[in-house]
Amino acid sequence: MSALAPRATAGLQLSAMRSGDLAEVLAIEQHAYASPWSQGNFIDSLAAGYLAFVLRDAQQRLQGYFLAMKGVDEMHLLNITVAPAAQGRGLARLMLDALCRLCRDEDCAQLWLEVRVSNERARQVYLRYGFAEVGLRRAYYPMPPGQPREDAVLMSLALEEAA
Repeated sequence: MSALAPRATAGLQLSAMRSGDLAEVLAIEQHAYASPWSQGNFIDSLAAGYLAFVLRDAQQRLQGYFLAMKGVDEMHLLNITVAPAAQGRGLARLMLDALCRLCRDEDCAQLWLEVRVSNERARQVYLRYGFAEVGLRRAYYPMPPGQPREDAVLMSLALEEAA
């Protein structure tokens, strides 16, 4: 089993995100968020060589994806999304497990992320996983026109403590 192969989850396959995946990724991104990443954000991330993976089911339907940027001895999770219809099935945890294995392979000691203050469901997923809320980034997230930017909670996971 490869370092990124989902464990004990029959029919799911994690593979590198390719430009050919972007139409499906964008469809999920736009359905999942009020202020989604643009196609350009994804293209730029792939061009920059960021870690980018898609999760597909046995029928090859896209169920989720994540993108992360490696630093010197840390990883920054930029985007992790589970298709709205597939939420609540442990797929975010499965992708986090894969990302943590990747981090360890890359000798990263910490995994960082930002999450919207209002995204209580995601914050709880991260807290249960072992992340700690370590800061606040004021006016970090864009909002639809006419609305003020939203704060982000900065979260960190010490990888030797990861679940």
